[in-house]
This record gives sequence, structure tokens and C-alpha cells, in this order.
Amino acid sequence: MEELEVNHVDDIHGKLSEMVGQRVKVRANMGRTRVVERNGCIKTVHPSVFIVEVDERRGRKSRQSYQYVDVLTGTVELFDIESGERLFTPLGNQLEEH
Repeated sequence: MEELEVNHVDDIHGKLSEMVGQRVKVRANMGRTRVVERNGCIKTVHPSVFIVEVDERRGRKSRQSYQYVDVLTGTVELFDIESGERLFTPLGNQLEEH
């Protein structure tokens, strides 16, 4: 998968709609230097959030919801689980590259 430059929430929503059922790695910045990394499967997409079913300890699963705007700003990062490549370029990084 190649990294997708996005500059609008609708672009992220559209791409994730196509990826329902695929496994991804999620890195979420929870504030105060707390970063959570989990592997999971994109379950559903809604108008303003998407749901990832993440793998927990001892075979348990939980569902986490994330906002598209957090992907846009880089607060939540999504990676291809096999290659480790970032799926979306956060908006701030695009400005630095141009």
C-alpha cells in the first residue's frame, strides 16, 4: 500500500470505507506523552468516526473509535500491518514537505 496524502476528512473517510475488513496498526497519541499502539481490523465507518476492533491480551478483542480529523492532524496514525508503512500523511507533514 502506498501512503496517501490527504487534506480533507472526506478523503480519509473514503479510503477507510474501502479498507473495511483489513488489518492495520493504530498509533494513538493520548496526550501527556502517552502513546498507545495496537493492531486491529477496521470494522465500520460512520460519518465522523471509524471503528477498529483491536487485539487485546489473552485473545480478547475490544472496539475503539477514532475520528477522521485525528488522522488528518496526525493524532491518530494508521500503518499497513505487514509493511509498516504509514497509510496517511498528516496535514502538518504535508505543509513541511511542500
